[in-house]
Amino acid sequence: MQLHRDDVVDGALTILDQYGLADLTMRRLAGALRVQPGALYWHFPNKQALLGAVADRILAPMEQPVSAGDWSGALTELAHRLRDCLLTYRDGAELVSATYASRLTTSKGRERFAEAVIRAGMPPEHAELAAYTLLYYVLGQTVDEQSRIQMDSAGALPVAAESDSGSAELAEGPDPTARFDFGLQLFTAGIRHQLGCVHDVVSGGAGAGRPGS
Repeated sequence: MQLHRDDVVDGALTILDQYGLADLTMRRLAGALRVQPGALYWHFPNKQALLGAVADRILAPMEQPVSAGDWSGALTELAHRLRDCLLTYRDGAELVSATYASRLTTSKGRERFAEAVIRAGMPPEHAELAAYTLLYYVLGQTVDEQSRIQMDSAGALPVAAESDSGSAELAEGPDPTARFDFGLQLFTAGIRHQLGCVHDVVSGGAGAGRPGS
């Protein structure tokens, strides 16, 4: 049977989900696909390129339309969608973080964040910075969340000691989704504040020359 590029990505995703990123090697993948390792290099020049294609597959839902009509709703929806994408596969957050750092993914998720912020009225150059900030918030939060899930399933998560202010449960905080939502609320509130400051500066400058200003 002829080996196609999508077959290689499918096989890599299966190994990733079953064994984790550390065990996703070209040799293991070739064995799972019952081909020689050299056959993989017809489709991908190296493992890094393969990981970029795997990240693109993981992030494919980011290309779908959003249902929210306002910019903050769209930003929140996209952020939750990215988190869901990362949590779908074992070590998904770690893999996608690595491919973003090496610029190997072609996903437009960050650009969609920027588009939503531009709709809010932020200048494009600042919207790009905001998009990067949100991207790294989602990646960092989800890497931690996914690591704890895997440690807990392996029985390796240490029992939290009781904090000075109360129970270990209080020290740990609410569930991961609640923590994630709280961070998003801070982020969107910060954008509103930033836009308000810009508006005040512009309004003040426009009125400075008027009598009684």
